[in-house]
Amino acid sequence: IICWFAGATGDAQPDALPSVQGTLPHFIQEPEDAYIVKSNPIKLRCRAAPALQIFFKCNGEWVHQNEHFSQEYKDLNTGLKVREVMINVSRQQVEDFHGPEDYWCLCVAWSHLGTSKSRKATARIACEVIFIVVVWLKNEELLSSLTDDNIDTRADHNLIINEARLSDSGNYTCLASNIVAKRRSATATVIVFVNGGWSLWTEWSPCNVPCGRGVQKRSRTCTNPAPLNGGAFCEGMSVQKITCNALCPIDGGWDEWSEWTVCSSQCEKLRSRECNSPAPRHRGRMCEGNREATENCTDGLCTQNRKLLHDVKPQSMDGSNDVALYSGLGAGIIAVAILVVAVMLYRKNHSEYGVDVIDSSALTGGFQSFNFKTTRQGNPLLLNSSMQPDLTVGRTYSTPLCFQDSTDKELFDPLPDIKVKVQSSFMVSLGVAERAEFHAKGPAETFPRDLSRDYSAIADRRKKGLLTLNGPFSAGKEQLRTNGVFGHLGGRLVVPNAGVSLLVPHGAVAENMSWEMHMVINQGEASVQTLEGCEILLGPEVTYGPPALDLFTPVAMTIAHCAEVDTENWNIQLKRKTQDSKWEEVMSVDEECTSCYCLLDSTSCHLLLEQPGSYALVGEPLTQAAVKRLKLAVFGSMEAGSMSYSLRVYCVDDTPHAFQGVVAAEKTRGGQLLEEPKMLPFRANTFSLQVSIQDVPQFLWSIKPFTTCQEFSFPQVWCSNQQPLHCAFSLERYSPATAQLSCKISVRQVKGHEQILQVYTAVAETEKESVPFFMQTDCTITSQTGPKAFKIPSSIRQRICATFDTANAKGKDWQLLAQKLHLDRNLGYFAKQRSPSAVILSLWEARHQDTADLDSLASALEEIGKIHSKNSPKDQDEPESDFNHVRDGL
Repeated sequence: IICWFAGATGDAQPDALPSVQGTLPHFIQEPEDAYIVKSNPIKLRCRAAPALQIFFKCNGEWVHQNEHFSQEYKDLNTGLKVREVMINVSRQQVEDFHGPEDYWCLCVAWSHLGTSKSRKATARIACEVIFIVVVWLKNEELLSSLTDDNIDTRADHNLIINEARLSDSGNYTCLASNIVAKRRSATATVIVFVNGGWSLWTEWSPCNVPCGRGVQKRSRTCTNPAPLNGGAFCEGMSVQKITCNALCPIDGGWDEWSEWTVCSSQCEKLRSRECNSPAPRHRGRMCEGNREATENCTDGLCTQNRKLLHDVKPQSMDGSNDVALYSGLGAGIIAVAILVVAVMLYRKNHSEYGVDVIDSSALTGGFQSFNFKTTRQGNPLLLNSSMQPDLTVGRTYSTPLCFQDSTDKELFDPLPDIKVKVQSSFMVSLGVAERAEFHAKGPAETFPRDLSRDYSAIADRRKKGLLTLNGPFSAGKEQLRTNGVFGHLGGRLVVPNAGVSLLVPHGAVAENMSWEMHMVINQGEASVQTLEGCEILLGPEVTYGPPALDLFTPVAMTIAHCAEVDTENWNIQLKRKTQDSKWEEVMSVDEECTSCYCLLDSTSCHLLLEQPGSYALVGEPLTQAAVKRLKLAVFGSMEAGSMSYSLRVYCVDDTPHAFQGVVAAEKTRGGQLLEEPKMLPFRANTFSLQVSIQDVPQFLWSIKPFTTCQEFSFPQVWCSNQQPLHCAFSLERYSPATAQLSCKISVRQVKGHEQILQVYTAVAETEKESVPFFMQTDCTITSQTGPKAFKIPSSIRQRICATFDTANAKGKDWQLLAQKLHLDRNLGYFAKQRSPSAVILSLWEARHQDTADLDSLASALEEIGKIHSKNSPKDQDEPESDFNHVRDGL
């Protein structure tokens, strides 16, 4: 019987220290009882770790050192230094011994802290016994090769199972007997593992869109058979997708009218038309309107029953009524004309630029007092936070995982001036010098459209440099970089306020070693240009290293993204940059992969990575219903010594990294956040984004003509790739006494969603303050090491791994742990790991780094304990104690 020793430090690695100081020797192998057959000596062995020396003691006397055969080696499983010693005991030694008991020997092992003794092993002389009967028992029942051809018990009394079957699992015991006594061997437990096999593919699903380009899917499951007792999971994809084209409905259209028929006896003529230009097809609608039309053919002079048709009139008609009607209409027209003239004179006298909308208070007989709301509370970026929170606005913007420090850093350069399209009765492009460029507006396109054609055109324009979204936004920018030194205890790396972090698990780095690791957010435009076709970046491109990094377990990286996750409308992939700066696909997030793990939440993607490099989350819209989230924010600033006030509206990808760039840019301009940022779902329907200003008090403020509505084209918004788009509204107050501004900013996608940003702000220069850097201005600590970086205590983590890593009769293995933690997809990846439970816990840590309390983990362990208590009532005490210890530690 061999007992394997696990070091006190947990899962030691091959490159760990050769021994563990501070522990007594522990015997890995102790001497066993033996019988001397004829004149053949027996060999007694001892094996212990850690041990400086091992000696045998027989019958109370030390065996001479020259009779010991010793060796020393390193255990590959534990990395510990093991010493092994052997002696020979001859028949003569046993026969010459005359004592009160049998000849016996034991081992004594020394270490720095003291000695340990092994069990006593007895040596006896075997007598020749005839008629020995050897049988095999399975689960205490007799086995016979006569009833099962798969079992052979005849060859030298060995048990041979020709082909392992699931039914062969059990506890096997060898029983030898003669007329004197019986002897049982140690019980051997046989667990037959079953490798998983794929089921047949399902039928292809119907096309997921009623019209246009869509997706069909089919799937298969790893249930033919399902993996059992630690068997391997199926390799390959569980889901396949193909594109499909559903025929779009074609509504019917009318032909031209036919010629009028000859006038009938009823004084009517007739004409008709057909609904076949085109005819309705593919569930299209029929034509609306009448198929036939009739008309009087004699201008009312046709006689019926000897009467003129135009003589048939109501008798109540009175000429006096017509006179009154026309008089009233004339008076109304004159009144409206006078009102219009008065309005035009008023605007001419009070507006330098001309205003599109007249405030109704100017027409009600004098100006009335105007009450402004002050800026609301709840966001430290908002100025004058004295107003009660508005429950109708969007949720406050927050960022994941931030270590606290008191230092303030500025990571972004100011934004350059940007050109944007302006839509009114014509299009104006506003630049630094506000020069005008006129563009013809293209014809509107109908829905649905061919996504591949639209996005290919966008990609071609990007490659040719025709889409200058924000000018040289990335020029001269430095990369966002964070680094730290990590050892065996692991830790975390965080890019502050960027939604990007890296978890280095405990035990990933070998003992007595350390690595200086770094994580970088790449902000250059080269990465964007390498993407092809319809693909867009859904989050920042992140690099971690160094390239020569050698870890025993995968690291967990978290990257925030801006996609509304929907596998029916998105094909989202994880890509990695090769050495020649090209992108290669690592995996699709909705498929199974054994080389990488990708868990996509609503706002973040959690990756388990084993290879350093540059990674990015890339999305390809499959339908026009695909949505990416935009973050909307409005900032304002007063020009020094001027009557002008500037409102700047930003539309950026809804990721903390993208919004951080906006705030940093506004800090350099002295801008003030005027409204809580809001989220706008932006659909892949190829329609543009319009930004307009509304409800400006016309008697206090003027705005330049043709700038009340501005527009971003669809490619500008869809392919922005974390680069902020913004437009500006320039207002001028009539009087220096005007100290407040109230208006609304409408941001809407044509044939899509709309958001309203409400502006209430004080604009007096004496109250002007610079915007804080970010909502967490002291978030600059970028690394933590050791136990403080983890939610789960190290001792609890080791207990969970020891409980779930090994399959057993009660089923308390890592697969059940993954299921209860809602991480039970792509289980083939966990099956490849040295400790599947440890990797599952690392992924749980990364997923819950912001909001995690350990209640959810404790609840999952409690559910597992209840399941096994219910399934194994005889052994209730044992599983309950296991799980209670772990749960109490949490």
